[in-house]
Amino acid sequence: MSRIIKSLMAITLFFCAFSAEAQTTLKFGHINGQELLMAMPERDSAEKKLQSYGKDLSDQIEQLQVELNNKYQTYLQKRATFTEAIREAREKELTDMQQRIQEFEATAQQDYQRVQGELMRPLMEKADAAIKKVAKDNGFLYVFDISVAGVVYFSEQSVDILPLVKTELKITK
Repeated sequence: MSRIIKSLMAITLFFCAFSAEAQTTLKFGHINGQELLMAMPERDSAEKKLQSYGKDLSDQIEQLQVELNNKYQTYLQKRATFTEAIREAREKELTDMQQRIQEFEATAQQDYQRVQGELMRPLMEKADAAIKKVAKDNGFLYVFDISVAGVVYFSEQSVDILPLVKTELKITK
């Protein structure tokens, strides 16, 4: 009987040890990905390029709008002197120009978003690589980005790895 008890105790100790070890190795981490991107020094350069590109697009749209407004004012001043055929042609020209401006604005918005993606992609890839390295080096099973709306709760047992990733990327701020 003492053999059975000793065997049961050994099995129980084994499972308790295994269970305790399993609990300590399950590490969960979290990071605010947006905060990390904002802290990256390369972001300032990308942001300046994007602002410059956006300003160029905005200036072009404004220039087209001024041209349209000037043509419209000229049309209004001379409308009474135009024959019906000329008036219809000018109205069509103004309508076509307004439509081209709207199309240009839509294309400009798409181009802006494309350039934004191109400028931010290297930063996001660098941040992603650093997060993965820190997670792997520190034995994290999962790392959640709390800046994304999908995470609604995380325990205090979850480790904020932002300081570790900043260290990995040599970010001091």
